[in-house]
Amino acid sequence: MTVYTATVTVRLKRGVLDPEAETTQRSLERLGFELEDLRSADVFELDIDAASADEATDRADEMAERLLANPTIHDYDVEVDQVE
Repeated sequence: MTVYTATVTVRLKRGVLDPEAETTQRSLERLGFELEDLRSADVFELDIDAASADEATDRADEMAERLLANPTIHDYDVEVDQVE
């Protein structure tokens, strides 16, 4: 088995109210930064012992579906890297 680090990034889907992001965007704009849009996100790093990167990805995807994200209101991405 090999250890992989899976990074799961969870963010609200477009169109779902994100008060934290709205407040942050207004503050950045007051500081002179122009933004088209801003969304907040949660990032989870998981160290997974798996036989392959595909298996680690599948397991991280299942974790995201079952607990880390609510598929009704969240989008998520999974990236897997082998730990050196």
